[in-house]
Amino acid sequence: MGRVVEVADTKLYVDERGEPSGFPLLVFHGGPGLDHTWFGDYLDPLTGDGRYRLVLADERACGRSDRTAPRPTWTLGRMAQDVSELAASLGVSDGYATLGHSYGAFLVLQHAVDHPGEPCGTIVSAGIAAARWLHGVDRQLAAFEPVELREQVTSSWARERSVQTQDEASALIEDQMPFHFWEPRGAALQEYLRRTAGRARYAPDVIRHFSSQDYGGIDVEDRLGEVTHPVLVLGGRHDRTCAVGASQDMAQRLPNAELVVFEDSAHMMFAEEPDRFLATVRQFLDRITS
Repeated sequence: MGRVVEVADTKLYVDERGEPSGFPLLVFHGGPGLDHTWFGDYLDPLTGDGRYRLVLADERACGRSDRTAPRPTWTLGRMAQDVSELAASLGVSDGYATLGHSYGAFLVLQHAVDHPGEPCGTIVSAGIAAARWLHGVDRQLAAFEPVELREQVTSSWARERSVQTQDEASALIEDQMPFHFWEPRGAALQEYLRRTAGRARYAPDVIRHFSSQDYGGIDVEDRLGEVTHPVLVLGGRHDRTCAVGASQDMAQRLPNAELVVFEDSAHMMFAEEPDRFLATVRQFLDRITS
């Protein structure tokens, strides 16, 4: 069972896993408009020996967090500030790391730029440093294979701007998922759908809001040199959404970055190559906490 934590003008829901004494890893989901169940139980092995504690957060106005957060605050910058305020409310400001995947990666990268040196480390998984990298999605959709799934995934992206209900959001995400896996009909996708089925609480209004605004409009490429703490950049070689070139470019601009490319993955590396993903994250955490 999770709990809600006050941050500024709203409350965020968190699901905490592992020993309370473990070093906290604050985890932020994709979307926007999804929730912490995006990760299923894939990250749980990090807590196995008690050294690390997971804090899986539902972002502002998402999931089980306060859904009345003022709409003008639905911005990447405000959500990045939420990270610092969540750490303070949890009493971990003196030592924590962040992990964000997809939109969550935009969020933790924005936080790293706005608050350099505050986290002990930042993990950017399937992220970009500028919205210009999303311009290739239409080209990827036009070339997506198998052809018989192309209309399904293309339609799912278009429906983000009009989605209204939980059921519509659930159907949209399920239709879109093949696009995010290297093997669109492979075992990794089927396992992911099985492990996350029926658990998510969507925020259709948040999905609509951000889908028409470049998903937050991240633009921090020219500020990456300001980040003073270590950053682990994770990219999928076959990612059709956040191209691996964005990860490579980001790692070159950051002063203290490690880049790891997952050769057998698209966008969902933690589900496509889970053992390597966990080992890579754990090695990074071991290094910054030693």
